[in-house]
Amino acid sequence: MDVFYVSLFGHRTVYDVMELDNKLTPLINELIQTKMYVSFLIGRNGEFDEYAASVIKRAQKMFGKENSEMTLVLPYTVADIEYYKEYYNGIVIPESLYGVHPKSAITMKNRWMAERSDLVIVYVKRNNGGAYTAMKYAEKLQKKVVNLCDADFVR
Repeated sequence: MDVFYVSLFGHRTVYDVMELDNKLTPLINELIQTKMYVSFLIGRNGEFDEYAASVIKRAQKMFGKENSEMTLVLPYTVADIEYYKEYYNGIVIPESLYGVHPKSAITMKNRWMAERSDLVIVYVKRNNGGAYTAMKYAEKLQKKVVNLCDADFVR
C-alpha cells in the first residue's frame, strides 16, 4: 500500500485558534481526500498537538477512517497511556529512544518523525523552541514543509 506520512509540529501555545483552524482543516481534509492512505504522526506536548489531533479526528469522522490513521508518537512511556489508546489509532515509542535522557528524548522523537515523513506541517511563529528545531531539521532533510504561520500561506 502507498502510505503518505505526515508529521505535525507546533508551539505549545496556539495564538489564534480560528486562523489555525481555517488553515489546518482544509489541508487535512485535502490530504485525506486525495491520498491513497495517510498516516498522521503527532505528539501530545501542547495546544497545537491537541488541536491538530482534533482536526484529524473531525476529518476522519467526515470522510471515514478507511484511508487514514493517526499515530501518537511519544518520547517515553507516560502514566495515562490507556486514555491515549482509545483516542489514537496507534501509539509508538521509537525503539531508538529507550534509555535516552528525557530532556533530549523529545528532540530525538521529532527527528524520528521528520525522517519518516513525506510532508511536515508546522505551526511555527518564533525562531526558537522544539517546533522550530523540528522544522529546520525537516528542511535540512529536504522534506516538504508547510508552515501554517507563513504570511503567504494560502489554501
